[in-house]
Amino acid sequence: MPGENLSRDEARERAALLSVDGYDVALDLRSAVGGSDGEPRTFRSVTTIRFRCAEPGATSFADLIAPSVTSVTLNGRDLDPGEVFDGTRIALTDLAADNELIVDAQCAYSRTGEGLHRFVDPEDGEVYLYTQYEPADSRRVFANFEQPDLKAPYRFEVRAPEGWTVWSNGAGELTDGVWRFAETKPISTYITCVVAGPYHYVTDSYERVLEDGSTLEIPLGAMCRKGLAPYFDADDVFLITKQGLDFFHENFDYPYPFGKYDQAFVPEYNLGAMENPGLVTFREEYIFRGKVTQASYEARANVILHEMAHMWFGDLVTMVWWDDLWLKESFADFMGTFGNVGATRFKDAWTTFANRRKAWAYRADQLPSTHPITADIRDLQDAKLNFDGITYAKGASVLKQLVAYVGQDAFLEGARRYFKRHAYGNTRLADLLSVLGETSGRDMSAWSRSWLQTAGVNSLTPQVLLDDEGRIAELAVVQEAPESHPELRPHRVKVGLYRLGDGGALERYRSVEVDVEGPRTVLPELVGAEAPDLVLVNDDDLTYCKIRFDETSLATLREHLGDLTDPLARALCWSALWNLTRDGLLPAREFTALVLRFAGRESDIGVLQMLHAWAGTALERYAAPEWRSTGGELLARGALKELRAAGPGSEQQLAWARFFATVASGPADLALLKELLDGTETVEGLALDQELRWAFLEPLAAHGVADEEMLAAELARDDTASGKRHQVRCLAARPSAAVKAQAWAQVVESDALSNALVEATIAGFGQPGQRELTAPYAEKYFAVLERVWRERSIQIAMHIVSGLFPAYQDRPGTLAATDAWLAEHADAAPALRRLVLEARDDLARALRAQECDADARSLA
Repeated sequence: MPGENLSRDEARERAALLSVDGYDVALDLRSAVGGSDGEPRTFRSVTTIRFRCAEPGATSFADLIAPSVTSVTLNGRDLDPGEVFDGTRIALTDLAADNELIVDAQCAYSRTGEGLHRFVDPEDGEVYLYTQYEPADSRRVFANFEQPDLKAPYRFEVRAPEGWTVWSNGAGELTDGVWRFAETKPISTYITCVVAGPYHYVTDSYERVLEDGSTLEIPLGAMCRKGLAPYFDADDVFLITKQGLDFFHENFDYPYPFGKYDQAFVPEYNLGAMENPGLVTFREEYIFRGKVTQASYEARANVILHEMAHMWFGDLVTMVWWDDLWLKESFADFMGTFGNVGATRFKDAWTTFANRRKAWAYRADQLPSTHPITADIRDLQDAKLNFDGITYAKGASVLKQLVAYVGQDAFLEGARRYFKRHAYGNTRLADLLSVLGETSGRDMSAWSRSWLQTAGVNSLTPQVLLDDEGRIAELAVVQEAPESHPELRPHRVKVGLYRLGDGGALERYRSVEVDVEGPRTVLPELVGAEAPDLVLVNDDDLTYCKIRFDETSLATLREHLGDLTDPLARALCWSALWNLTRDGLLPAREFTALVLRFAGRESDIGVLQMLHAWAGTALERYAAPEWRSTGGELLARGALKELRAAGPGSEQQLAWARFFATVASGPADLALLKELLDGTETVEGLALDQELRWAFLEPLAAHGVADEEMLAAELARDDTASGKRHQVRCLAARPSAAVKAQAWAQVVESDALSNALVEATIAGFGQPGQRELTAPYAEKYFAVLERVWRERSIQIAMHIVSGLFPAYQDRPGTLAATDAWLAEHADAAPALRRLVLEARDDLARALRAQECDADARSLA
């Protein structure tokens, strides 16, 4: 039988054959504590599945990934585990019309964040457990039919170590040493969940009077490790939660269907969060141990609302197969920002979306692996890689365009009908288009073909002709598409005209909302308008496109970008300039000059932090090699200037301090960082909490200033799980051949490190200033790829393949080596080839951008 990589065809065949009536899952987690005798630690899992078969006598299979199976019983018949279980599947033959399968197995605790993850807190020795399944890791915890369209109700019961609390999707109660949980509604396997351990737990409640006069009561809970309890601002988590529940009830007209609403912030989490109904899990980094900017709180609120939207989009109504993953992720991504603006204090969240979220989409949509929003997902490995910028951010951007196209009321009414029509069921694209067509009165098929079923991003460029009096004689929008994806799409856009006023402000004085279609669209509404200094073709960010500028507009931005008063317009211009830089059309040194000139005037803290990240990438990846040293000095000098000029204790001060640390490289800069750590130097208002101390230590480690002893002393100050991750990253960053060899061996040649420490080691290993030191690992990387993919879990393999690609060996030889590997491994796993192709494309883009930057030097 095939292994653990379930195909779409197999899932379709099994769904046509089987219907699942219910699961009873009993887990014994008492083995999570105490010694393990050197053997891999396991727990007992007993699963009873009641299901029907449309063709009695047929053959099928159940899914289970486990070290061993004790017994398998099908309809009262004992089956030999050695004959029916191959390590990933249980063969089921001679099925009856009604069936009962009982599987008693020993399943493994995870250290990779897949399945039932076990974490030992170095601070106090406490053990914490949680599950993470998407897309298909519940089979690591209990036997099941692992595909989203075989929904069923679940009853869980769990035995746990004494003193622990256990949570699952339904409400739980401890009776006679066993935690028993209320039966769930019909849900998919991948959103079942168990969290167990001595978690710090805070409660609250939500009430709402429904239209029929009844009161909806939702118990609320939030939890984290005990070591994070002093930093846990549960009140703010509950505030956003209640605001979100109000917002979605008002807009969805379907009461929250899953009883309680717990939110668990868990350690070593691979994702941002997961929408398990009644028990949402989050990465614990959303609990802030030090001072952060409002951008971090906004991001957390966005994630809380994103996961809450999933209760309806994804949990109540679920896609049939992963082809339509966007049916939940695009909607949740859109709703996260829509809800932030509509319900919380983060009223400028669309600016963050335009600047940060869409940057992810633009990058993904220009990779060779880009795909339509409705993707072709052949198997589970494909599905794992499709949690990407297309499915999330481009999908959300396209939904924003859809709202502009059909109107917000029609869009929300379509959602309401969709929930009521398909509650607890599974859907495809056609089901959504059907209700949107009903509510909008529009033919959705053409829109769907252009936006959901084709790949690539269009560029929109203004063309302005002036008459003899200096007024607009013609303004047109030119639409272009790349040769690889030549689709031209209908765009609902607002075109804004901006002029410099007497006071120096660059402000909009005229705008028009139009439909752009085809290669060139003329806007007669703007004929006769005063000549603009800036034309912004996607003002208010209604559509998904790359914004380009005419020569006059670009010249205006070079001199007056900081004078643009509207925060969203300014963010859109920054995003457009960054796309020009990535595309090799604007020299990296010019982009960094714009950041140095105007970023200090940026009022939106999230945009400022994004500019810092982009400036760092421009320097490290896109600048000509011979200019990097100069560019680094300029950025460090500019960052220090802004740090000292920022208001004491302000968010801007913190952002500039962190940016200064990332670009510091000269002796004076490094000495200042060390003096700030030692306390012999201060910046008024800048408090060095533990997180900021680690941010200063990494560049010191990377430049050989902070040695192992210094890092050990810092860990003694911060002997926590977070501190350990920081220390591991800093240790791997040190500029030593022996250090790099050790880091490589720990990640590639051993599986002893947990997922979080694998990530930390990889992050420290790859330093932009250590190109010569890591050069020998380019050849080694290609030699180990297939072995890593074959032997490691897909999550860890993805970290290694993407994180250790020799991106900083940015020369044609590395590109040739990548091409050679791809040519010689045409039959490698498609998901592996995709990751290598994506890294290759990033490298080729960097080389083109470096050539553009070098040309700018030669023309200077």
